[in-house]
Amino acid sequence: QVQLVESGGGLVQAGGSLRLSCAASGRTFSRYAMGWFRQAPGKEREFVAAISTSGGATSSANSVKGRFTISRDNAKSTMYLQMNSLKPEDTAVYYCAARDSYYSSLTYYVRSNEYSYWGQGTQVTVSS
Repeated sequence: QVQLVESGGGLVQAGGSLRLSCAASGRTFSRYAMGWFRQAPGKEREFVAAISTSGGATSSANSVKGRFTISRDNAKSTMYLQMNSLKPEDTAVYYCAARDSYYSSLTYYVRSNEYSYWGQGTQVTVSS
């Protein structure tokens, strides 16, 4: 199993930046494909970005392309989400998720039901 803890959320003005972190503990971090999802009040959880075990393959939602960058540091057992040019519509609770993908170093997953482990979430609020 793996335990996930997000950090880095907060209140920022539109156009600003934040970097979210997802620290993992437990089993070897490098065997897990990782993803970021978000959920705004009254809305369903939605995909933001995903990264393969090696970090060699990534994907992001069209709504954040060109603004958000996902990355990971397997030596530090941590995944990141760099968020630039933030907009009020980015306001949500952001969750990191993990899925055991030991045999697939270049596979990422974009559906929430493909992930087995979730963090508790971190709030991101973007003011206009």
